[in-house]
Amino acid sequence: MSRKSSQTKSLQNSELTEPKTAGRKRCPITHQNILEATSELLSEIGFSNLTIEGIAARAGVGKTTIYRRWPNKASLVMDAFLAETAPQFPYPNTGSAITDIREQMKLVVKVLNSSHGNTVATLIGGSQTDAELAEAFRTRFLALRRAESKAIVKKGIEQNEIPSSIDADMLLDTLYSPLYFRLLIKHAPLTETFVDQIMDLVTNGLTNNA
Repeated sequence: MSRKSSQTKSLQNSELTEPKTAGRKRCPITHQNILEATSELLSEIGFSNLTIEGIAARAGVGKTTIYRRWPNKASLVMDAFLAETAPQFPYPNTGSAITDIREQMKLVVKVLNSSHGNTVATLIGGSQTDAELAEAFRTRFLALRRAESKAIVKKGIEQNEIPSSIDADMLLDTLYSPLYFRLLIKHAPLTETFVDQIMDLVTNGLTNNA
């Protein structure tokens, strides 16, 4: 190989590994490939065995390409999880805040009963010993869901369905915690009937305190 050809090949290789400059747009296909590779590997080997190197290899990109988009493994895992699941349990708009919550909880149950349920359990379990994952779970998943839920509770208060004195965080913990408890402990099935039982129990209490 001539010296010129060698120099050309070296330049091409350096361009492949060179960090992306500030003005260049990120490829949406590459972004999606990384998210999909992350979801696949998370399902196959779990969070603790997941590595940026493994994700990069599965997605066909370099590690620097991933680190330009995500600061750590935990934030990438949460984004991959949300990309797949967030569209599956939106709050409906039935005109009744109580009905909105009931129907949304049933959508959550549907997601938790799918393959995504194992992912949720893995993320919750992993967050007990991984501070970065715990932070990502709180800020990228829980905080967003909680903000949406509080907006529905506020609507319920405005419509006189929910007492104005109610603690929104306590109400939401009371409604949703049993779903995740059954997901993790598996002592009883997660069903729409269970959702109805929770809602009936809580709404009876709300009515008595109105």
